[in-house]
Amino acid sequence: MTRSARWLALAALTTLPLAAAAQAPDPLQVRSWAASCAGCHGTNGVAQPGMESLAGVPKEDTVKKMLDFKAGRKPATLMHQLAKGYSDEQIEAIAAYFAAQKK
Repeated sequence: MTRSARWLALAALTTLPLAAAAQAPDPLQVRSWAASCAGCHGTNGVAQPGMESLAGVPKEDTVKKMLDFKAGRKPATLMHQLAKGYSDEQIEAIAAYFAAQKK
């Protein structure tokens, strides 16, 4: 194996964990992001009457709403600003977290 091939192999091996981490965020980090929603949407997404619950909502529905808020396609008083604070990947992870919660 040539020297450059060894460096290329080493680079690939050392970046694989980073790529995997970027695709699958730490569940505790996701729970922490989701906790910021509790003020309006309740603990684990189970809201009080008058607010929208997120628990058990299909991931795709939540992602679409959040991306619409983020892009300004869906009017809001607060959510359009909050949505801009998350990457699309974070929105996907948060939506998956709430989809997995019991209603």
